[in-house]
Amino acid sequence: MELLSLRSERFRPDFEPVMPYPEPAEKFPYRSRFRAALATLQREGRYRVFADIIRQRGSFPAATLRTGAGTTPITVWCSNDYLNMGQHPKVLAAMKEAIETVGAGSGGTRNISGTTHYHVELERELADLHGKAGALLFTSGYVSNDATLSTLAKILPGLIIFSDALNHASMIDGIRHGQATKHIYHHNDMAHLEELLAMADPAAPKLIAFEGVYSMEGNFSDTRAICDLAEKYGAMTYIDEVHAVGLYGPRGGGVAERDGTMHRIDIIEGTLAKAFGVMGGYIAASAEIIDCIRSFAPGFIFTTSLAPVLAAGALASIRHLKNSSVERRMITEHASCLKAMMKLAGLPVMASPSHIVPLFVGDAALCKSVSDALLRDHRIYAQPINYPTVPRGGERLRFTPSPAHSQAMMEKLIEALAMIWDSHSLPRCIPS
Repeated sequence: MELLSLRSERFRPDFEPVMPYPEPAEKFPYRSRFRAALATLQREGRYRVFADIIRQRGSFPAATLRTGAGTTPITVWCSNDYLNMGQHPKVLAAMKEAIETVGAGSGGTRNISGTTHYHVELERELADLHGKAGALLFTSGYVSNDATLSTLAKILPGLIIFSDALNHASMIDGIRHGQATKHIYHHNDMAHLEELLAMADPAAPKLIAFEGVYSMEGNFSDTRAICDLAEKYGAMTYIDEVHAVGLYGPRGGGVAERDGTMHRIDIIEGTLAKAFGVMGGYIAASAEIIDCIRSFAPGFIFTTSLAPVLAAGALASIRHLKNSSVERRMITEHASCLKAMMKLAGLPVMASPSHIVPLFVGDAALCKSVSDALLRDHRIYAQPINYPTVPRGGERLRFTPSPAHSQAMMEKLIEALAMIWDSHSLPRCIPS
């Protein structure tokens, strides 16, 4: 069945609202300003289109794309469910049992009836995963970063935060909301970080904020070097392991576990929505830090807690991955294989030592056109990555080969990309 133009796939209500009365005249041109803002995105090729997808339980990355013309089978190549744990029988069984036992929602904030035994057990499991005294659950990784970093700035007056230039938007927002003094160091540049630390007031509280795996570049931070600098200059350390938990380390504790530095890092932040395959965010830290964030962070205090069914699924996923390295080994092998195949085909795959496979395009409109062609002509789904997720001129496609992506799927992807690269006259090299 032919796909409709992607313009028809924009998210919109299934009905037109009835307007019983004429719309009042605007004293300010609100609508025109909104339309102008959207027109700018469309003109730059950055307007985001949501694909209406139904994942097929038990056969992912196979999925179904829904359009006005019906349904079409597709292969998903951009999922953050890195290890397919969202499909794992243990996870599904735990979630079914939880919903049969306690029902759907949690019923409130953590302070008001929203702390169930599932939450308690999950926080204990996360603390154990990272070798910390405690852990604290949030509704998402974004919220955990925003709430924690902004609250630290309020608890520690005069705090100076040293932030990697490629830190995630949630970390940037958390630092901004806390109104702490911040210094941005060049990405993974330890000399620049030390230069900034050396210039800071020796008596001031300090925090180095960085990521374990940078999701768009696919590279790692040097956790040992950062911990050395933190100890030398009396700084705390905060690592975002969102794209690393479940994937690295003997038990899936992340890059810090792999590097043997978990005990040297003060706060470890992670997600339950990527390698663990469910939903939610968390931090793991000392008992004092956990209690302070629990007691002072509005993003934790005033938010309804995770549904118990989600906590149950995440708990089962973490327990499985603590004891199974099969999934980690397979994703490493598949990512390495896909990178090698792209290089052999002359495609501009960006250097990445991790499980993330970024393919350089360098133009927003072209990036969207390639993505559209993959979906329309080859039934392959990979969303374009444009500004502000990456800098202008750094537009790319980002592929995430999971344990379930077969050799045949990889070969089909490479064939499709080569055809599109030729038809679009795209460069085969990455600008220096």
